[in-house]
Amino acid sequence: MESNSYNASRGRAWAIFATCLMGFNLSMFYRVSVTVISPDLSRDLELTASQLGDLSAAFFYGFALCQIPLGMALDRLGARKVMPLVSLVGVIGAVLFATASSSGMAVAARAMIGVGMSCNLMGPLYLFAIWFPPNRFATIAGLFMSLGVLGQLSATTPLVFLSQAMGWRGSFLAVAAVALVQVAALVLVLRERPPGVEAPPVVRENPLRGLGQVLRMPAYWIISMGQLFRYGCTMTLLGLWGGPYLIYALGLNQVQTGNALLCASLGTIMGLPLFGRLSDSLLGTRKYVIIPSLFLLVLLFLLLGLLPHGMPFWAVYGLFLVLGLISSPGQIMFAHIRELVPSHLAARAMTASNLFLMIGPALVMQISGLLVFKEPDAITGAGDLWGVWLFMAAGLCLAGIAYLFVPDSQVVKKFKKNTPR
Repeated sequence: MESNSYNASRGRAWAIFATCLMGFNLSMFYRVSVTVISPDLSRDLELTASQLGDLSAAFFYGFALCQIPLGMALDRLGARKVMPLVSLVGVIGAVLFATASSSGMAVAARAMIGVGMSCNLMGPLYLFAIWFPPNRFATIAGLFMSLGVLGQLSATTPLVFLSQAMGWRGSFLAVAAVALVQVAALVLVLRERPPGVEAPPVVRENPLRGLGQVLRMPAYWIISMGQLFRYGCTMTLLGLWGGPYLIYALGLNQVQTGNALLCASLGTIMGLPLFGRLSDSLLGTRKYVIIPSLFLLVLLFLLLGLLPHGMPFWAVYGLFLVLGLISSPGQIMFAHIRELVPSHLAARAMTASNLFLMIGPALVMQISGLLVFKEPDAITGAGDLWGVWLFMAAGLCLAGIAYLFVPDSQVVKKFKKNTPR
């Protein structure tokens, strides 16, 4: 009966997917949008380098601080009520950012944008778990996150051209208009569940009590540690040390360095739906897709410390493509924690795990900075970053060992068993 409901509601499910994808693209755009317009921002708002850093970080602080209350709201009120209201905060933040006259106002506006975008991953994942069959959740989530990279790409060259034509203020007003259209689409398209699929029993409890139930689960902390090191180490390489390492340690030029980092992104784009499909359909497991990826990352980060100066650029491209591919199955961790808790705690579990995902890059970047004892341009070989590689490998190894003690999800196996062939 439930399988028939999924089939009958397929059109609505994909409409929800498309509408949510528009919001996730906006979120990915806002995350990196400061970079290419930073000269204009610095000039117009008279920003110092430190203030520019604060401006970029404000989005992530606003985003991260919302995750716990967001999970409670999704579980209690549902995505149809929560997502449009939260997204509207992002529209207001974008307008305030476009009209900011001081650094303080711009930082506050960026934080509001972060709040407004905070539901554009967890809200969709919450809905996908309801609107798509359990044996397709990781595949759908992987496809969703992979397509979300388009939003990040739009904040590069396209934003440069748009800001040249309209100015950075006009560009953000235009993006705010698109975001407002997306809010309207959410109101029109979202539904809580397919016809014929019963809502889970309403559990009247203190939401903090339900959160406490999640926090008391050892599996939650282990999965969250895996999220922290998986995403934190990858983003630290690609967003901080990748450039100095490739240029000064391996001897690549600037174009080759950009190409290597692009290969890592392409690997991630390919890996998200690939590992989702592997987990959902081919293997029917969450745990035994995640654990190999963590240990393979350990080997890859240790290998980075052994590469010689002058290594052929094509070999570096291939290595970074594989590294991006292996680091990609984060959506499976969201599926895993969601399937280990009662359905009325699903959103709280995923958002609480997402908190560690967002903290990971900042934490790993800060610690790795203490482990490099040279200025970036003084690096002469891969061994100069051994402290960073060993720290990352140790964290990932610890996460992989701990993951061995997490029970595997039984949801996919039960669904496949009960679905007529």
